[in-house]
Amino acid sequence: MPYDAQAWREVLPESLRGDGAFGLERWQALAVPAVALLAAASALLLAQSLAAIGARLALRSAAAWDDALVQRLRGPVRLFGWGLLMRLAYPALALPPRWEHGLGAAAQTVMGLGLFWALFRAVTLGAAHVGGSVWARDRPGARSLVSLGTSVARAALLAAAAVTVFSALGYPVTSLLAGLGLGGLALALAAQKTVENLFGAFALAVDQPFREGDFVKVDDFVGTVERIGMRSTRFRTLDRTVIAVPNGKLADARLETFAARDRIRLACTVGLTYGTSSAQLREVLAGLEASLRGHPKIWPDAVVVRFKELAASSLDVEVMAWFLTSDFGEFQAIRQDVLLSFLEVVERAGASFAFPTRTVHLVR
Repeated sequence: MPYDAQAWREVLPESLRGDGAFGLERWQALAVPAVALLAAASALLLAQSLAAIGARLALRSAAAWDDALVQRLRGPVRLFGWGLLMRLAYPALALPPRWEHGLGAAAQTVMGLGLFWALFRAVTLGAAHVGGSVWARDRPGARSLVSLGTSVARAALLAAAAVTVFSALGYPVTSLLAGLGLGGLALALAAQKTVENLFGAFALAVDQPFREGDFVKVDDFVGTVERIGMRSTRFRTLDRTVIAVPNGKLADARLETFAARDRIRLACTVGLTYGTSSAQLREVLAGLEASLRGHPKIWPDAVVVRFKELAASSLDVEVMAWFLTSDFGEFQAIRQDVLLSFLEVVERAGASFAFPTRTVHLVR
């Protein structure tokens, strides 16, 4: 509003009239901090009242996130209310244009900070709620995506808050953004690998080729996924060393996860000596297949026990079967039991296992 303090001068005592400090009249110099304190106290009462109303409404629902949201928004609401009340009160003081513009910009800045503070807390609370939900527990890979999305949302809110504050304080935001654009272009050229790794992290989170805790094979090593970060993913190898692979490279790598299999394959070759008769070989074939099919963990749809070939020093029998387990430790115990039963089958048939031999004939 235009600067006109004549109406205030007519009702104020003589001691409060006249020029004061900083280009204000005496009563204005006292009124500015008084209004700020009164607005802060009113904003506190307003925030408490709104929190009480919000808490009563939140009690009507069975969810817990709305109760936490009401509690976490108290500070932002108080800050936003303080800026709003100052923005409404200061024009009534008939301040000089310079002061009115400066205090209006300060009040607008406080309102913007309160708004972005509320959004920041809402994003954090929403991420925590989604990360702890049943949906996320059933999809461990989604937690990485939620974490990455939360980090990006926070960074975007901070950038928007900075632009809003500079705009409210009167800085040329357009020129600032143009300068940031040139600087951002130079930064993007210098940080190509970092951006590539960031997008690689999103690709891994969306595609979910593996999850934290999975045992995987990546190119030339195997290990357990310890942590999927924004720049790289860490693997714990069988030698207990840690390998960090950039996400950009990992997104294009050949990945094999052992955690996704629903059964584990047993494949081996049983070699018998050339002294084994055809009857003994048939008995061994029948005994090996019966031993496999009699195991409680066998997958019965595919059991292969076949006489494969006449090798250089053995009669080779091909054995292949799947066992209904995804735990490699359990599979090792199953494999041990099966191989011991193979020994018993060969012994009962009166045959023997072959080993590489060579017969040398000496001719005079």
